[in-house]
Amino acid sequence: MSKQHSYPDEETQKRCLEKLRQTNRQLELYNLFLDEAIASIDTELRQQKRERLLQRRY
Repeated sequence: MSKQHSYPDEETQKRCLEKLRQTNRQLELYNLFLDEAIASIDTELRQQKRERLLQRRY
């Protein structure tokens, strides 16, 4: 009726943990890349808005 699940051996646990850590590092790098891209776009949009407002003024 109820199956007992066996836990993986210590070596398998270590391998899985290291893969999870590596994946986490990759995700962190991708998040930083996206944050930088968003910041760059935000800067460009602010600059365009400033230019539009200055053109209307003169």
